[in-house]
Amino acid sequence: MTGQLQGIIVPVTSFQQNCTILFDGETKHGVVIDPGGDVARIQEVITEQGLSIDAIWLTHGHIDHAGGAMDLKDALDVEIIGPHKDDAPLLGGLEQQATMFGVETVRNVTPDKWLEEGETVGFSGHEFEVFHCPGHAPGHVIFFNKQANFAHVGDVLFAGSIGRTDLPGGDHAALINSIKTKVLPLGDDVGFICGHGPGGRIGDERRSNPFLQ
Repeated sequence: MTGQLQGIIVPVTSFQQNCTILFDGETKHGVVIDPGGDVARIQEVITEQGLSIDAIWLTHGHIDHAGGAMDLKDALDVEIIGPHKDDAPLLGGLEQQATMFGVETVRNVTPDKWLEEGETVGFSGHEFEVFHCPGHAPGHVIFFNKQANFAHVGDVLFAGSIGRTDLPGGDHAALINSIKTKVLPLGDDVGFICGHGPGGRIGDERRSNPFLQ
């Protein structure tokens, strides 16, 4: 029996990245999206909630989203799924990113499975469509659950803002195109969690986000 889709946000690292744990209210099975670091803290929350984690999903390959992925994979003995293969250079250069940002104990990530546009991923009957949304990072993906009217958009779109495009592989025109052709068409009433800060509704962003006007 499938229960309600539930989510917990665990802000991690000095970047205050929203590591997100999505799970089924009945089965208590779920996934961890973007474990950027503070792996012990993430594990604490999993234990406190009595959850069984089926996989780690990555939206993209930046250090604040993927920095703790390999350690969490080892701790939970699960697969890393995503992002799109265009982020292979970023994930293969995490240790280098760490040196740049003065962060310790980060390992390069090799996902067990890359994701493509149009694929689906899921757990306990909760199915998510995968959309490839480059711009903030070349291989960025988002996850959309039609049944729950919910999307996890990573660093593509924020409440009142959009992902930065001044990092390696960033492309402002590509990001705006991703938002306008992939995110906004999901529907105005779709709620979202993003990679930093509060989430929101897509309709509010379409109407009032200054970067989309």
